[in-house]
Amino acid sequence: MLFALSLLALAAPMPDGQRVAQHRGDQWHVFTQRREGRMLPLREIESRVVPSMRGADYIGFDFDGGTGIYTLKFLRNGAVIWVEVDGRSGQILGRTGR
Repeated sequence: MLFALSLLALAAPMPDGQRVAQHRGDQWHVFTQRREGRMLPLREIESRVVPSMRGADYIGFDFDGGTGIYTLKFLRNGAVIWVEVDGRSGQILGRTGR
């Protein structure tokens, strides 16, 4: 029974206050890593990737603080393309779409 309740607690949506606190924690984590030279700035990641996506419009990014992976989003001919980039090395890890 206790296990089932634990699973329900994990599956429950996070209250907005906790979500905001987690987001701020992620931002602080990235800030600290950048300051210590362990994470590349977003602008550097963008300057490496965006020019290679000829004919596509850059529409934004997501960042996963747990893995240190940036996902840059592009739009080309109505199709969304995601490019995953290691935030520590700047290496492109994968790409979806064309």
